[in-house]
Amino acid sequence: MKYFFTFLLVIALIFDAYGQYSAIKGWVRSGGQPVPFASVYTQNGSSGASTNEHGYFVLKELNPGKQVVKAQAVGYVTAEKTFHLAAGDVVEAVFDLKEDVMGLEEIVISGARTEKRRIESVVAVNVLDKETFGLTQSSALLDGLNFQPGIRTEVDCQTCNYSQVRMNGLGGAYSQILINSRPVFSSLQGLYGLEQIPTSMVERVEIIRGGGSALYGSGAIAGVINIITRIPSKPAYEITMDHSIIDGVSSDNILNASASVINEEEDAGIAVFTSRRRRQAYDANGDGFTEMPRISSGSFGVNSFYAFNKRSKIDLNLFAASENRRGGDKLDEAPHLAEQSEDRVQDALTGGVYYSYEWGDGKDRISIYAAGQRTGRTHYTGIIPDIEYNPETGEPDSTAYISHFLRPPYGNTISKTFQAGFQLDHRLKRFIGGTNVLTYGAEYYYDYVDDKIEAYRYRINQANCSAGLFLQNEWQVSKTTLLAGARLTKHSGVDHLIASPRVAFLYKFNPELQFRASYAGGFRAPQAFDADLHIAFAGGGISLINLSPDLKEETSQSVSASVDYNHATMNYVYGFTIEGFATWLMDSFVLEEAGEDPDGNRILEKRNGGGSTVRGMTFEARANYNGLFQLQAGMTFQKSMYENPVAWSAEAPAEKKYLRTPDTYGFYTLSYLPPNGLTIAWSGVLTGRMLTPHFGGAPGVDGDRTVNTSVFWTSNVKAEYQFSPKKPEQDIRVFAGVRNLFNQYQNDFDTGKYRDSHYIYGPAAPRTIFFGITAGIL
Repeated sequence: MKYFFTFLLVIALIFDAYGQYSAIKGWVRSGGQPVPFASVYTQNGSSGASTNEHGYFVLKELNPGKQVVKAQAVGYVTAEKTFHLAAGDVVEAVFDLKEDVMGLEEIVISGARTEKRRIESVVAVNVLDKETFGLTQSSALLDGLNFQPGIRTEVDCQTCNYSQVRMNGLGGAYSQILINSRPVFSSLQGLYGLEQIPTSMVERVEIIRGGGSALYGSGAIAGVINIITRIPSKPAYEITMDHSIIDGVSSDNILNASASVINEEEDAGIAVFTSRRRRQAYDANGDGFTEMPRISSGSFGVNSFYAFNKRSKIDLNLFAASENRRGGDKLDEAPHLAEQSEDRVQDALTGGVYYSYEWGDGKDRISIYAAGQRTGRTHYTGIIPDIEYNPETGEPDSTAYISHFLRPPYGNTISKTFQAGFQLDHRLKRFIGGTNVLTYGAEYYYDYVDDKIEAYRYRINQANCSAGLFLQNEWQVSKTTLLAGARLTKHSGVDHLIASPRVAFLYKFNPELQFRASYAGGFRAPQAFDADLHIAFAGGGISLINLSPDLKEETSQSVSASVDYNHATMNYVYGFTIEGFATWLMDSFVLEEAGEDPDGNRILEKRNGGGSTVRGMTFEARANYNGLFQLQAGMTFQKSMYENPVAWSAEAPAEKKYLRTPDTYGFYTLSYLPPNGLTIAWSGVLTGRMLTPHFGGAPGVDGDRTVNTSVFWTSNVKAEYQFSPKKPEQDIRVFAGVRNLFNQYQNDFDTGKYRDSHYIYGPAAPRTIFFGITAGIL
């Protein structure tokens, strides 16, 4: 049948030769091998085609004259040829693609929610891919994010190990976390969710530092983390078993599996992925209380698509995660029988549907989408009170002690999010000397959380909804691209409309050197975010976060500018990026001590604290030599300061400097990739000094104080051997290595049940040995 269609195609070309149109036919190859499903198209967009399984293509009905033709495929550098066609010409061409070892030609969507080559995106987009996950042995997404410029992850509780991601010196609540471009990551999921996402379900993570695009919410002040789940593109499967030994005493076992299928017509496919984790608790100082909790978790997900025709397609995705997390002491007994304990049983279900339709020869496209998440949690956060004695009579008072067992502090949480909207894109191939894409649309977002512990008379019950209209225009002419837009938002927590302008600029001096700049306005509504839902221990009691009754929205202005340089020759590729950034916050949110509740628990109140400023520079370097050695590294230097000192404690001096925010942080990955199947990878993460609050009450800690922490530089090494390296589609690999080789880990944890659970900083785990195996067909 395929020979019959080839015959018809040749006949058609012969007849075309007698007309006014011309044609180009040929092959796309790499290293002498065909590249199937590559895109071949004219630069002016008049004609395009895909190569077949033999790498063959035909471009028909081309106008005579100069034609610039490009060949592009995932994983390869785009090739370009220029032809001068006469009427009726049928020209033969061969495109030889080079492998894109640095990922500069990757197709990304996060800049403006439209597919674009990474180096052509007016908004700078960094990509965290499966290769980096593998080189750094990152089984969960949280681990891999450390190896991106301008980003650092941290653990903020030694009892439950809740975590957050900081971008450009700002806390986790300033970043918008998306799953398949939708902000369904709830405030509750922000506490543990990134640790629950296995890398087996992730195709790639696209990261935008700063604002830049009006298509994302106004809360994307620090940036956007867009998690793209694995897309079914061909029949494949992969299973990975990873066993780790933490400090020689605690084990961590992870099983990840994924599979995908696609039909012969390539108009429907499905990918499934699952993960199972069992981690033992770890006690760093031998006091009987954990610094790393016990974790038992599992997840399952589905990502699928169906193309009705070449113009319309629907995508469906579903992800379910379940986790039990227990920290403190007496882990084998009921939580309320432990001296100090946190216990979390959490189930989350996330899903979304996305429909797109194109018309007008691809010039117009509409996208309609809806996504949501529901998270349910039962939890315990408590400490057994001591029996107090009357100093005058010596008689015991066991009221609080007995009350604890009669009414232990168990709680329940329900969290729901929902988003729906549409986006219209209209492309103009000729617009004031260039091309233009006009994008507009509307979105609705709903977020509900009900978190309560009756024993503490504690409850956060809030429902927030926002409706937004956005308009954005991308104009490209010659070497310049200008992206300008605005978002108009009505939030239920704010009594007026808020406009958030966004502008980005790209100038390409030449194919190797680019300059980008951006400006973004944004705001955060007066509501409880991730960290506000966490209850901490301190000095034998708990500390709660309340919202001030006078709390109003926090607004922001952000700017950034960067220079991006990349140079490639036959044997090596190298490049660097230098970026400067600054964010000004007005009426910034701060946490200050506000006394105690009737039960003697410490209250921290979120208030508006005047202005604050974050400014700094990020340096990124990358290099690849002959496919054998590859280096990626990044370093950030920054300052984060409040205009007015923040009184985080009534005992300790107020601080202008942001707490838990180092001035210096960075990463590196260096890999040796010989063709014999052996891979050796070195990697590391730098965490500079930072001010960390330390509440008193534990043995040897008489009062509240601010601690200037040490510098940490973790070093990791991994060796991997792939059997049958000449058949990369047959994936059988064994690996082993050490994380935190030199055991850079905090050594001054509090002891006993009176410890401050928030007093944790530096690397998330001590020296850890790991080994495992991966098998599959890619």
